[in-house]
Amino acid sequence: MQMNYNKMMKQVQEMQKQMAKAQEELAGEEVEASAGGGMVTVKVTGDLRVTSIKIDPGAVDPDDVEMLEDMVLAAVNEALRSAQELASSKMSGLTGGLNIPGMM
Repeated sequence: MQMNYNKMMKQVQEMQKQMAKAQEELAGEEVEASAGGGMVTVKVTGDLRVTSIKIDPGAVDPDDVEMLEDMVLAAVNEALRSAQELASSKMSGLTGGLNIPGMM
């Protein structure tokens, strides 16, 4: 019984190392999403950090700020969704598809 426990603990430690490495790699990866036909573009890292928001000057209409706000919101949400998908894909390869609470 003790041998199995030690083997399992080594496997858990190895998986933790691999997951830490994958999370570091995610921080260096970036996804991009746009809205309004490219009028608003957002970049997000794999660890869900917004790194860039670009707004085409043609999207700035002082009489319709609400449309610009909607485009920014849509682009940010799509970029975050893509980044979460990237993280989920990378992590599921490490966990064998197990859904582990607290892991991306």
